Amino acid sequence: MGLLTPPNNVTEFVLLGLTQNPHLQKILFVVFLLIFLFTVLANLLIVMTISLSPTLSAPMYFFITHLSFIDATLTSITTPKITLDLLYQRRTISWDSCLTQIFVEHFLGGSEIIVLTAMAYDRYVAICKPLHYTTIMRQGLCQLLMVVAWIRGILHATVQILFTVDLTFCGPNVIDHFMCDFFSLLEISCRDAYWLGVVVAANTGGMCLLIFFMLLISYIVILSSLKSHDSEGRRKALSTRGSHVTVVVLFFGPCIFTYARPVVTYPADKFVAMFFAVLTPMLNPIIYTVRNTAVKNAMRSMLKRRVT
Repeated sequence: MGLLTPPNNVTEFVLLGLTQNPHLQKILFVVFLLIFLFTVLANLLIVMTISLSPTLSAPMYFFITHLSFIDATLTSITTPKITLDLLYQRRTISWDSCLTQIFVEHFLGGSEIIVLTAMAYDRYVAICKPLHYTTIMRQGLCQLLMVVAWIRGILHATVQILFTVDLTFCGPNVIDHFMCDFFSLLEISCRDAYWLGVVVAANTGGMCLLIFFMLLISYIVILSSLKSHDSEGRRKALSTRGSHVTVVVLFFGPCIFTYARPVVTYPADKFVAMFFAVLTPMLNPIIYTVRNTAVKNAMRSMLKRRVT
């Protein structure tokens, strides 16, 4: 059976969505549409600002560019369907589209994990080894880390798809979700796939937990090293580090909640998935512009040049 061959002739799934309340659906449609437009424009603005500004050439901004690109792509893949489905009482998604959605979500999520790790390493070197920063964080190393990020994303997503196509369905095709999710599919599968779910939880949840704890250790090391800095140096370091910590928590929190647990679905899964797919890509550009003076100044300069 090919990867895109529907299991047991299941060609589509019915999505129950976020709510069955018609009035609330209309409100959410407007809210999600505005969030989508803002998210895409804000992330693309950051990509353009950093790419065109000669003052934002540090490795940190190189990684922020890729993070914004990932967020803009993720929201462009997931949010439009979530938003348009709010206009219909019966929401469906084909088997092929379901696989594509799962692949893209895990591809971009797997890549973002490495990008956030690379950003953490960049800040560690900048604060703990400032004299060797330019030697260590060379352009070649930054590009290599991004290649690793994209390869890791592809491998992770491929494994997730292989797990998904191994499921079989005997009739029920209603998913209590607003998008395709492995555990939701596992719940309606007629196969006893408990151990398959455990493997998926270990694969994705275990990786999230491992890297999250590694990042926590790096934060502790950095905080310890800040004792030797003056008050101004500590303030700047804590400011940039605070932005990264916020983004890390927003990313790894939903990942750990969804995958690092027993194979079972909860009512809160929809909200957590919505937070990851819709809200986090919107919040990331806000965090990195509001708390980063250099990015704000470069953005103002670029907008002034475009106006004049």
